[in-house]
Amino acid sequence: MTDSTATNSTATDSTAIAKKRRWPLWLLLAIVVLAAVAYVAVIKRHQLIISSLGTGAPPALLDAQNEGPDARWLDDYFVVVAIDPQTFAIVEPRYEQQNINYLIVGHDRALLFDAGSGLRNVAAAAATLTDKPITFVPSHLHYDHIGNGGPFARLALVDLPHLRERMVTSENGDALSLVWEEHLGSAEGYALPTLKVDEWLAPNSVVSLGGRALRVLYTPGHTDDSISLYDTARGYLFAGDFMYQGPLYAFLPNSSLGDYSQGAATLLRSVPDDVKIFGAHRTGPQGVPILNREDIQAVSDTLIKISNQTVEAQGRYPLTYPINERMQLLAEPRWLQNWEQRYPDL
Repeated sequence: MTDSTATNSTATDSTAIAKKRRWPLWLLLAIVVLAAVAYVAVIKRHQLIISSLGTGAPPALLDAQNEGPDARWLDDYFVVVAIDPQTFAIVEPRYEQQNINYLIVGHDRALLFDAGSGLRNVAAAAATLTDKPITFVPSHLHYDHIGNGGPFARLALVDLPHLRERMVTSENGDALSLVWEEHLGSAEGYALPTLKVDEWLAPNSVVSLGGRALRVLYTPGHTDDSISLYDTARGYLFAGDFMYQGPLYAFLPNSSLGDYSQGAATLLRSVPDDVKIFGAHRTGPQGVPILNREDIQAVSDTLIKISNQTVEAQGRYPLTYPINERMQLLAEPRWLQNWEQRYPDL
């Protein structure tokens, strides 16, 4: 065989191999389409999961059940449990999420911590329990805690840079228009509200109610705007959705495991061993569950284990991490988890 013949033979063989390796156009297009779908699914995952959690309309009311001897029905919807003569849990036992809102009364004024979804008017219910002027304070801005935007006689909001920079000031006062990522009300058909803000609460500041003081603690994680209120004299911590009996959501648009670690650390250094913790939800009748400092430590320990990959999760999306017999943490898969802290200095 001559050199030219060998060269031609080699070229022919290379061309044949190249033809064998060439992918069909339809397969390349299919791969591109699948990649695009996967990308959109990741980017839009929160909208997809919220859509799957709700129907786009408020849920049907649950049947009323026996709430026990310590509870009093205000009407056919709200139940009141007196924690002490000046502190009331206003429970929504017929609402699917079993919200618990808290009326905290001082000598001069009262504070309503959370207001449900607005399915019923909790502000009107609270007004039947005290003759003091009531200020509404949301633990965070999810739709099931802001009472569908009110109206409220007076509203106070945590003072954070990303909220302040969106504030619009007019002759009627400060106003904040909520965005979908912090509201999520589409799950139950709620439009985005605008909140009229009468008072801004700086993290670590103290709110005076007259003979009663509440410290504002920045406890992010569930959201980046979450706060807890600590009554130092009584040893009560009102924790909102940072912790409560049941599954803790840490996979939502403005959730962060890094923020959750910060919130847990803040509570561990701020509250005593005998603190009583009142969360914003329960898993069902009866009463108002009370958590303790050991539960905070359990949340903190679980976050460390997740970070170190020394704890097993169940499910696919969201992942479920066990905390203890009363709580679980729902988080995103490892490759989507956010361990940054938005305001590490607070």
